[in-house]
Amino acid sequence: MAKLPGKTQPAPVTADAAATGQVITAGVDTHRDFHWAAVKNALGQVLGTRRFAATGAGYQALLAWLRGFGTVTAVGVEGTGSYGAGLTRYLTGEHVRVVEVNRPNRQKRRRQGKTDPLDAISAAAATQSGDATAAPKLRTGPIESVRVLRGTRDTWIKARTAAWNTLRALLVTAPDDLREQLTGLTPARLLAACLALPGTDNTGTGLAHALLDAGTATRIALHDLATMISHYDQAVTRLNTQLTALITLIAPRTLAQHGLGPDTTGQLLITAGNNPDRLRSEPAFAMLTGTAPHQASSGLTDRHRLNRGGDRHANAALYRITITRMATHQPTRDYVTTHRTPNRSNGKHIIRKLKRYIARNIYPHLTADLAALQHLTP
Repeated sequence: MAKLPGKTQPAPVTADAAATGQVITAGVDTHRDFHWAAVKNALGQVLGTRRFAATGAGYQALLAWLRGFGTVTAVGVEGTGSYGAGLTRYLTGEHVRVVEVNRPNRQKRRRQGKTDPLDAISAAAATQSGDATAAPKLRTGPIESVRVLRGTRDTWIKARTAAWNTLRALLVTAPDDLREQLTGLTPARLLAACLALPGTDNTGTGLAHALLDAGTATRIALHDLATMISHYDQAVTRLNTQLTALITLIAPRTLAQHGLGPDTTGQLLITAGNNPDRLRSEPAFAMLTGTAPHQASSGLTDRHRLNRGGDRHANAALYRITITRMATHQPTRDYVTTHRTPNRSNGKHIIRKLKRYIARNIYPHLTADLAALQHLTP
């Protein structure tokens, strides 16, 4: 590389020269099959970059390589909740401080380019400068159990919805006699009627001849779709039972608050994570859930607007809690009546304020439940 006029080029730093008891900061760009790691010393010099396998042996080799440069103060990891989850668990178990790092911004990538080693160096720089400070969510406690069960349940619900949509679309073009037989039924009666339609276990020539008739094919398809929906219903019910039992055990105080159920409580637990130290304060929780107000003042107008940031799943949970309280919680109903304008044009602002209040109300109960998790044993 050519020297720039008036600039002194830093001398390269080797691992042997660096291993003198100095402190270092590392960054890791994670992928499914491998991770790229980068090391910086206290002066910000890049000591080295290297690729490691995303396996248990690879994690051990990565940490040994880092410690060869000196004392590891922190490791910034991209994707601590996805491709970096295994590495985060390993480093945390080895008592290494891990910091969650977001991907580099687009402006920086346009200036520097995009490679895995550069991303690892950027992660180390963000950790060293203090731009990245968030502790990663732990993936080993009961909150992880809630996340796994909810994710599985949501997958079943989406599959069930898709099956219902397909079934109803088939009814639109079904033969007249079949459509008249099944039109106007409630979902439960429609499902039972489709289950009663003749299915088939035949895979031979007889089936092929039977399927020459479009009406027969439609009946078989409706029967199979109804069977799938019934299976999905049972799976969703089973998972809801498991989630209710688990959340009742680990978050009794939060669940006892007005308007909260297992679904909304479970989402707030997932957003908070298994480690309560991630929630530094109640305002930080409000920012995390997207309920902290944003200034939208101008001139003589002093107002706030909705916060479009934060965890939108948690924000949606707080919205459902708010709507429930507006319908069933008398103090909330009184507040709405008092603050609503005659033309009811400020409904969104009332809901925004209520969501902020509810986040403040839930925070101490949620943190108390999270702190009590350490006393629970399988």
